Amino acid sequence: MKLSLRHTLLAVAAAGIIAGSGAASGQELKTEKDKVSYMVGMQVGGSLVQIKDEIDMNIVIAAIHSAMAGDQPKLSAEEAMAVQQEFAQKLQGKREAEMQALAVKNKEEGEAFLAQNKSAKGVRSTGSGLQYLVVTEGKGAKPASTDTVKVHYTGTLLDGTKFDSSVDRGEPAQFALNAVIPGWTEALQLMPVGSKYTLWIPSDLAYGDRGTPGPIGPNATLKFDVELLEIVKQ
Repeated sequence: MKLSLRHTLLAVAAAGIIAGSGAASGQELKTEKDKVSYMVGMQVGGSLVQIKDEIDMNIVIAAIHSAMAGDQPKLSAEEAMAVQQEFAQKLQGKREAEMQALAVKNKEEGEAFLAQNKSAKGVRSTGSGLQYLVVTEGKGAKPASTDTVKVHYTGTLLDGTKFDSSVDRGEPAQFALNAVIPGWTEALQLMPVGSKYTLWIPSDLAYGDRGTPGPIGPNATLKFDVELLEIVKQ
C-alpha cells in the first residue's frame, strides 16, 4: 500500500471524470479516443484498488462535477490540505500495522518450517542456521567469498510462490559473493563448481525484517534451487 497521495488523488479525480462522462463498461472501442479512454480507465482503476474501501466514488464524482462547474467548494483549501495529510497518515499507519503482523507471521512460520526441515533426509545445517540439500555434488573448485560466480537459480517462498528465476529468463546470473545476501555468500562457498544444491535461508541471512519491495515480505524464509556453473576469472 505504498502510495503517493498526490498521485492517488489525481487518479481519483480522473476516475470521477471518466465515471461522470457516461462511458459504459460494455462500450465497444471503435475510435482512438475510445481506446485512449479505456487505457486511462485501466490505469486509474489499478491505482485505486488499494484504497477502494477508503473512498465513496459517488461523493468523488459529485465533487468533480461541482469543481468543474465552478461551484463553491464544501472544503476550504486549508481544510482539504488537512484532510489530505490525515489520510496519508492513516494509510501509512495501516501499512505499518500490516507489515508488523506479516513480519510476526513469517517469522513464526519460518522457524517452524526450519525446525522440522532440519531432520529431513539429506538436509544439512550450518552454525548460522542455513540449511541445504546436496542434489548433485560437482567436482570443480569451491569459490571464495571474494570470487565472482555464474549460477542458475530459482527462488521461492515457503508457500511455493516463485519470486525470481534465472532459469526462466534463460540466462545465468553473475555476481560477486560478497555483494549478495549472507545466506548466498555462505552457501556458494560450500559448493564445488558443477554442484546443484537446494538452500533454505532463514530471514536473518536473507532480507531480514525489511523484506523487499516485491513479493519477499518481512522475516521471510527463502528457498533456492542453485546450480554453480563457474567461477568467473577476473
